[in-house]
Amino acid sequence: MPWSTIGFIGGGRIVRLILSGWQKAGIILNQVVVSDNSPAVLESLKQLFPEIITTTDNHTSASQEIVFIALHPPAIRTALPELTNNWQPGAIVISLAPVITFQELTTLLPGGTRLARIIPNAPSMIGKGYNPVAFSPAIGPKERAALDPLLSALGEYPEVPEPDLEAYAILTAMAPTYFWFQWQTLRELGIDFGLGSDEVDRALTTMLRGSVELLFNSGLDAQKVMDTVPIKPLSELEPTITENFRQKLGSLYEKLKKASCEHLKQK
Repeated sequence: MPWSTIGFIGGGRIVRLILSGWQKAGIILNQVVVSDNSPAVLESLKQLFPEIITTTDNHTSASQEIVFIALHPPAIRTALPELTNNWQPGAIVISLAPVITFQELTTLLPGGTRLARIIPNAPSMIGKGYNPVAFSPAIGPKERAALDPLLSALGEYPEVPEPDLEAYAILTAMAPTYFWFQWQTLRELGIDFGLGSDEVDRALTTMLRGSVELLFNSGLDAQKVMDTVPIKPLSELEPTITENFRQKLGSLYEKLKKASCEHLKQK
């Protein structure tokens, strides 16, 4: 492999997603170090991935060759300054958080650190993720080659301009939560209607895949696609749902973009 050791600073949900994706892809995890200040979190990870090394000491994770920062933005600003002397020269450091820009990361990490930012997507745990990535100029062909097996094991990782990452946080990272509860309700209703769980899952899986293809790839405009079904039981709710999408998600996007700029202005 083109790398020797990998560290995660933070051991929360996103680390579980990534390790699950790597495990499914057959990536050996015995050189992965995960640090977290919660022994319970570490124990939970250790039960799922016995090969990993766990510790409550972030200094150990920070000293690896490739380091993933799996913390929320406020915690990043607190944790990284405490690790100043622990980074390997030329380490590849990958932030999994929105808001904290390359510009700010350079103020929190030693000079010469090679940086990337990724917006992770939950289906990565089964190798079906869509994880937009931005690379700093210091990430060259050698570093990309080292990262490719790790990132491709999780799904697609299109390279995008760094300013677009907050948009992808709304459109891909959080988006499954907008729909999962609705799909699960349909599963439960199907069983209530007398269908078997396997029948329900097969029907809904095929329907969802086909519906996505019809909307995105049929060549029809959106209104014509939506007019292909004459009976719309929830049509009276559509304006409210649409307005909630636009208001809540638009507001959240503006909040993320504002937060990514304000901290640097304060320096």
